[in-house]
Amino acid sequence: MFLTISTTGTPERPATDLGFLLHKHPDKAQMFSTSHGTAHVLYPEATAERCTAALLLEVDPVVLVRRGKGKGRGGAPDSALAQYVNDRPYAASSLLSVAMTTVFKSALRGDCKAMPERAASPLPLRIEVPALPARGGPELVHKLFGPLGWETVKAEPIALDEKFPDWGESRYVKLVLEGELRLADALRQLYVLLPVLDDAKHYWVAPDEVDKLLRAGEGWLAEHPEQNLITSRYLSHRWGLTRQAREALELVRLAEADDTEVETIDNAVDETTDTEEKPVPLAARRREVIMEVLHTSGATRVLDLGCGQGQLVQELLKDVRFTEIVGVDVSMRALNIASRRLRLEQMGERLAGRVKLMQGSLAYTDKRLKRYDAAVLSEVVEHVDPERLPALEYVVFGAARPQTVLVTTPNVEYNVRWETLPAGHVRHGDHRFEWTREEFRDWAGTVGERHGYDVEFLPVGPDDPEVGPPTQMAVFTKAARDKSVQETKGKDATDKGTTVKEAKAA
Repeated sequence: MFLTISTTGTPERPATDLGFLLHKHPDKAQMFSTSHGTAHVLYPEATAERCTAALLLEVDPVVLVRRGKGKGRGGAPDSALAQYVNDRPYAASSLLSVAMTTVFKSALRGDCKAMPERAASPLPLRIEVPALPARGGPELVHKLFGPLGWETVKAEPIALDEKFPDWGESRYVKLVLEGELRLADALRQLYVLLPVLDDAKHYWVAPDEVDKLLRAGEGWLAEHPEQNLITSRYLSHRWGLTRQAREALELVRLAEADDTEVETIDNAVDETTDTEEKPVPLAARRREVIMEVLHTSGATRVLDLGCGQGQLVQELLKDVRFTEIVGVDVSMRALNIASRRLRLEQMGERLAGRVKLMQGSLAYTDKRLKRYDAAVLSEVVEHVDPERLPALEYVVFGAARPQTVLVTTPNVEYNVRWETLPAGHVRHGDHRFEWTREEFRDWAGTVGERHGYDVEFLPVGPDDPEVGPPTQMAVFTKAARDKSVQETKGKDATDKGTTVKEAKAA
């Protein structure tokens, strides 16, 4: 992974001033440790007329797999071989952006105590990136860099194989930028736009990424014609974070238009006074009800079946009453996201001993699911094809048989209350069905009767008098008769064991 920054100069203002601006001496080759490998900074040429600084990032593919566990396009979580054979060590990506913040931290901020006036002035720059993934092709490269003041933007497509031109072009381009810009501005543009063009990141995008984007985009992103695409891709298409970034950028744009400060415009709310109570999101309310029911059941060892990205597992982990928490999902991608959310790699030994994530399908019997106090299927059954529901039913209620099972699913009758949901549409594109309250009660009642569970139904969210709650919950509890049968079987087995021991002793 390679990047070069070149500039020209005169005897009065030599090009080697680039070394001062980057805080890296032209006569030295330096090495820096990064989280995924080693970064090298060296100067292939350093004269008064022309100076070039090169950043070379050596990525350790083994470390990338161990730390990333399938993040971004390079991880390929569904293919073990692709974790080690991919483009991440060679093509510019978020790995290079992060390395820039490590190696050129002061230059990104525009700090240079030795030559503050040079840091604040435009320089004749030429930046080259030999291999850059460009999802959107050369056209998108020009759309992103063109409005930023560069005189020349070249994005030369790279052939899949020069020996076989008929194979066509790859998704990579050779990028060349030329123009007069402040070095800090150029570096910040690269920091944001390299992962945007790649449309992937090697790390979990947390809320603090919004602040990083706003800092790096200061002075150019608020007015960029492709602002929506940039914010969406940079924040890994996380809608909540993208909306937050766009709202902040709109304030910046308005402040610049009025030649005032952002704080002057964004002053409609007195932060010392809570003027409006924010509604609790339905997903959060669902987790609250699940936690309340689990507390009432007395469960300490809990299965989250179809755990997805680990929100409920995270909530359970905060409560010391739950001594063993297991998240199960068929998707490795979801489990990788859950692992990042929980920060399993940084978790202390005692805390890590309480939680486990494992891949599994609810269509097949799994002996690992036995002997748990409770199992939760939160918004899971509606993602299962109807003909596979009997298999799921047996896996959970017939084979695993926890003392308590919680099942939540959308109430299709409530859909008429969603103004943004077209008539006849389900709430999620992957939903195979959505039940009415009567259909859910029929299914749950049949399952309970067949496997020896009593069933109680609870609303989740506002209980509309006409159409019911947005989410419906069934709480399955092993029937008393079923428990007594199990206890009798256990007692009989114990008595038989004692008789055998006594006979041997005789």
